[in-house]
Amino acid sequence: MALGDKLYKILIQGGSWKTILGGLWVTVKISFFALLIGTLLGALICLIRTRKNRVARIVGSVYIAILRGTPVLMLLLLLYYGILARSGLAPVTVAVLTFALNVSAHVAELLRSALEAADHGQAEAARTLGFSAWDTFRLIMLPQVLRIARPVYQSTIVNLIQWTSVVGYVTITDLTRVINNTASRTMQPLLTIIIGMLIYLALSYIVFGLFAMINRIRDRKRRAAA
Repeated sequence: MALGDKLYKILIQGGSWKTILGGLWVTVKISFFALLIGTLLGALICLIRTRKNRVARIVGSVYIAILRGTPVLMLLLLLYYGILARSGLAPVTVAVLTFALNVSAHVAELLRSALEAADHGQAEAARTLGFSAWDTFRLIMLPQVLRIARPVYQSTIVNLIQWTSVVGYVTITDLTRVINNTASRTMQPLLTIIIGMLIYLALSYIVFGLFAMINRIRDRKRRAAA
């Protein structure tokens, strides 16, 4: 069978492209909401982790240690088939919660590391000049933290997109499951899997491109201000 015929069978025949786009949408949806919730929760956990209260620091440290050290698939199975089995939540919702918890632990730790790496001398100088604690954080510390954390955060997003490939274990028809089903239906596993890999690769480079664009905009604004 010619390559063109194989591609037609995989991508076009029987509306396959619609099924693939549907699976892609599920992957993007889970990734987006998990990232949004996980980032907000991670910032809260970072705040708890950096408190002067010893109990709060221990709680934050234990939370991060457990969720960073637990395989995301095991966490997904635990929530779906165990803790939330009788909750009535949709599988996609459970998946979003699972990945949000996982992402929050990674975000909390990267924010804490970025805070430690930031130049606290500038913050002390700002307070000396009469800046409030909030203005000092917003104008001095936050830009430094975001700049330091950005590369690792970018990798966290890419990893999240890749991690979502396990949601088929809880009956979710995501991109990976659609690719697997298509490979079985068309009897073209090698080419179908390569197509799936290229789609995931494209998603990753979209993330890289967005961050590169943000960096260019920031640099342009900095040059204009100078």
